[in-house]
Amino acid sequence: MCGRKSVDCYSRGVSDALLTDLYQLTMLEAYHARGLEGPAVFELYARQLPAQRGFLVVAGLAPALEYLESLAFTPADLDWLASTGRFSSGFLEQLATFRFCGDVWAVPEGTVVLAGEPWLRIEARLPEAQYVESRLINLLHFSTLIATKAARCVLAAAGRPLVDFGMRRAHGAEAALLAARAALLAGFAGTATVAAGQRYGAPLVGTMAHSYVQAFGDERAAFAHYAATFPGATTLLIDTHDTAAAAGTVAQLVRGGAQVHAVRIDSGDLAVESRRVRAILDAGGAQSVRIVVSGNLDEYAIEALVHAGAPIDTFGLGTRLDTSADAPTIDAVYKLQSYAGRPCAKRSPGKETLPGAKQIWRRYDAAGQMVEDVVTLADETVAGAVPLLACVMRQGQRVQAEQSLAQMAVAVGTALATMPTLSCRLRSPQVLVPRYSAAVIALAQPWMQPRA
Repeated sequence: MCGRKSVDCYSRGVSDALLTDLYQLTMLEAYHARGLEGPAVFELYARQLPAQRGFLVVAGLAPALEYLESLAFTPADLDWLASTGRFSSGFLEQLATFRFCGDVWAVPEGTVVLAGEPWLRIEARLPEAQYVESRLINLLHFSTLIATKAARCVLAAAGRPLVDFGMRRAHGAEAALLAARAALLAGFAGTATVAAGQRYGAPLVGTMAHSYVQAFGDERAAFAHYAATFPGATTLLIDTHDTAAAAGTVAQLVRGGAQVHAVRIDSGDLAVESRRVRAILDAGGAQSVRIVVSGNLDEYAIEALVHAGAPIDTFGLGTRLDTSADAPTIDAVYKLQSYAGRPCAKRSPGKETLPGAKQIWRRYDAAGQMVEDVVTLADETVAGAVPLLACVMRQGQRVQAEQSLAQMAVAVGTALATMPTLSCRLRSPQVLVPRYSAAVIALAQPWMQPRA
């Protein structure tokens, strides 16, 4: 018997069970009508990498498993479905006891993968495995998209801390939370999204608003009052009026005993402004005050600032992180690999699939650097290589403890350090492709023949 947990949808008032595509429900009724309830295997993966990406950082597994564990139709859900007139009463009665009771194999969150490599594999009755497609892609696609973007930013920052400031530009409340989680998983030091601090135990980081300075009417008084209100943890926003003059005011306040941790610059040429502010602070005896910058930053801007030697201590990222602005989608798909023991594949041009349940094996050299990935059938082994997919759920119940975001961040850093340097470049990266075993190719042969 599958255990159940209460539904915990990020979007208040929306049933997680109904957060799907219509065709998932019509498929379930069609399966019900024909008695198609045999064992199925589906895999979720990316057909290809987005532009300028040499890798993906898989994220979103924990929210996905939470969804699978809690999946159930409430009486209100069933009443609403009945009101649409689309579904038979017998089918709706069956939905009242519908649960996900399958097995899940997945790469650990924070794993670096290539195109064509499964992020997770679902093994369950066909209706269960089919129905979860839309929400699984929804959760894993977005989280992986942002984790990959965030990891690139971490690489560009070369050891400098990064903070997520993106909630206000994220595409909704769930996106803001999942983006904060993905950024922390990829190595960000904190987030400004308070709910993410509550939900994930994430470090909260924040500064102050321009409106605070404007409401005071006196910048010096605003800074002094704010520093006194939050002694020791104060970050002052200094570009409301004149950035250089504000930096001088901060130095005077520090000499007078005010405890100011950092200043934030959110506009202008950040390389030029940070140098000017650093010089003013140092000359004014405020050498301990750090510099935080923000303002439409992404990995490319960060790389340029680091390369220019700008004296910046921390980067705050918002819009371009939480929307992955330069590459806002991944070609993530969820495809049937077998049904009732029979291999299944597609032959659609440009969307062909390789049948069979699979495993990824990663081979490293003596120095711990990745040499190649080999995709095999699930029951194969590759000598001297490490399997990436592990069983994380059996009969609808998780079988592994969830790692902390800090642990995942360490794993991401370790994984990226083993990747070929050229694959981690921000521009024109080397795009690696996995090697497929002879058994995978042989199983696919009937679908690879030329069409008549």
